[in-house]
Amino acid sequence: MSSKFRCNCPITSTLDILGDKWMIVIIKQILIEGKRTFKDFTESSESIATNILSAKLKILEEFDIIRKTKLPHNKKTNLYLLTDIGLGLTPIIVELAAWGDGNLRKLNPTLINNEAMELLRSDKNAFANLIESRYRETIKALNI
Repeated sequence: MSSKFRCNCPITSTLDILGDKWMIVIIKQILIEGKRTFKDFTESSESIATNILSAKLKILEEFDIIRKTKLPHNKKTNLYLLTDIGLGLTPIIVELAAWGDGNLRKLNPTLINNEAMELLRSDKNAFANLIESRYRETIKALNI
């Protein structure tokens, strides 16, 4: 895997994996929006092309950010779940949301503005803990 990195800088190496515009979107969709299946991703408002989605999911799996599995009662449908490494990106997702909320609202007045965003504004750590605990509870309920 080391040949996939441009240099020995941790920031650059992270961007070698996550620097594409779709990678963080996919991780956000899994973590916050509850997307789990290929169909879930293709039906999202972000409109990712299926060939790009397939490629990005493979890369995320290769770097152990997500894992592909199946439901015990449905062996046909693949589920994509965050690993602990993937969940480690929660603070980055939260910081991106906070930055976007604080800096892009004038440029994009349609940005969501709900209770979750209020929690993000008042307590980023509580927001991060909430989305991560909700994710873990959902995965636990799937019995995978």
